[in-house]
Parts: sequence; C-alpha cells; structure tokens
Amino acid sequence: MNSNWIRRRWFDFRLGHSVYLIFLLSFSNFILIFHRLLIERVEFLNEMFTDLWMFIVLFVAIYVPISIIVGAWHRKTQIKIENEQSLLNNPFMARNFRMMIDIIEEKASKEEIQKYREFLNEIEKKSNSNF
Repeated sequence: MNSNWIRRRWFDFRLGHSVYLIFLLSFSNFILIFHRLLIERVEFLNEMFTDLWMFIVLFVAIYVPISIIVGAWHRKTQIKIENEQSLLNNPFMARNFRMMIDIIEEKASKEEIQKYREFLNEIEKKSNSNF
C-alpha cells in the first residue's frame, strides 16, 4: 500500500466528514438547540409547537428555501470574487497561462512544450471524467 493511497483515503475521509456528515450533525444540532432555547422557553411558542416534529417540519419548510435563495445569491455574486482570489494565488494556474502565452508567442522550446504536454496528460489520466 503506497502513501498516495493513504493520502487519498485521508482526503476522502475529510471531505465526507466535513461536507456531509458534520453538516447533517450541525444542522440537527442547530434545530434542537433553537427549539430548546427559544421554543421551550417562550410559552406561546411552546403551546404552538407542542411536538418537536411539528417544529422541525415548519423550521425546515422555512429554512431550506431561505438557504437556497442565499446560496443562489452567493453563487451569482460572491463565487466570482472567490475564484478570482484563488486564481491570483494559484502558482499552477499562473504557470499554465504563462506557458500558453509562451507557446503562442513561440518563446517556448519544443522540449518545454513536450514536457508540459506530458504533465497535462498525466493529470488527464488521473481524472475520472471523459471529455
């Protein structure tokens, strides 16, 4: 078993944990704490939501659409800024664009072009997508 296999499993673990499992746990925790600290302590809300399940259904019915609206706003406005900042701090992308300019301006040697082509081919081989 090589270290790359272990590193990929470690990455998969962190991704599954942070994106999916902790999201579900923290969302459930948020609902329960919200219910405990607000609904149970405010008498008229406690009378309105006599059952936890009734509160959860109403909470999710309101919270999910609001989250979708905020997420759509984020995708349409903020992601462009985040991607730009990531690009400005990404040496691989800088090298990639520099190499394209060098090729266009015929400043790159055939050896550099071939070496870069092999590098990109290796990346494509590792990719699961078929273009």
